[in-house]
Amino acid sequence: MPLEYITTRVAEVGDGLNVRRALPSRQRRTVGAWCFLDHLGPVDYEAGGGLNVGPHPHIGLQTFTWMIEGEVVHRDSLGNEQTIKPGQVNLMTAGRGISHAEDSPPGRGGHAHAVQLWIALDEAHRHGPPAFRNYPVLPLIARDACRITLLAGSLFGETSPVEVFSPMLGMDVEMQAAGEIAIPLDPAFEHAVLMLEGTAALDGEVVTPDALAYLEPGQDRIALRSEAPARFVLIGGKPFGEEILLWWNFVARSQDEMAEAVRDWNEGTRFGEVHGSPSHPLVAPDVSRLRLREARS
Repeated sequence: MPLEYITTRVAEVGDGLNVRRALPSRQRRTVGAWCFLDHLGPVDYEAGGGLNVGPHPHIGLQTFTWMIEGEVVHRDSLGNEQTIKPGQVNLMTAGRGISHAEDSPPGRGGHAHAVQLWIALDEAHRHGPPAFRNYPVLPLIARDACRITLLAGSLFGETSPVEVFSPMLGMDVEMQAAGEIAIPLDPAFEHAVLMLEGTAALDGEVVTPDALAYLEPGQDRIALRSEAPARFVLIGGKPFGEEILLWWNFVARSQDEMAEAVRDWNEGTRFGEVHGSPSHPLVAPDVSRLRLREARS
């Protein structure tokens, strides 16, 4: 089955920190319920640098942070303060509304390598209560000289403890030497592979870190071969059966919902307060820009 390549683009988060953004794109908005995918680093930063994303709101989604190297401090309007460490996932369920901040530890330089994803919540869950949980232990699977961390869903008889609300799969695969790995897939799912380090041939086609490789539903396995150590994430899920609108930090169904969320954030209602972050709160862009862009599309 031929691959669809989606070129990643450079985006800026926090105070000038660059990431590679794979989702959303003009070619494809979602892969299953996964609706956002940023790859940060690997990057070294000086004291005062790193990830500094001030308090900001979310609705209608889950934020999913996979920490490979370094540390980030999460603070949210529920009163949670959690330092995420390598090998851990932070999962924040926005539901009807939450705000949070993400900051590198203050006062020292460091190293960061992470993947952040968003998961669109379906109609049954998107108006639910906000929540947060840190997952310090995830299933580790050894296969063919590869180390697989199961981030979401089930694989090879293991199931991730991370609580999601749509059928999906997520994994980090570290190919520790040259070789090949075969991964079984649910043919009802669509999937995508993003190389984090190195390159690999996916069913014979070379995949590099500057593109997301997308696979349509219908495939029950893939094989990746690398001539040197490499690392990638694979995400998948049943095609999301609801039309979503993704703008700024919100996932909604209508422009009116977006406008209401912006108004609530600017007026200090619904989203609560985040305490302790050294970063300034983010200002919501003018929601009329959303209407203008859609009118032109």
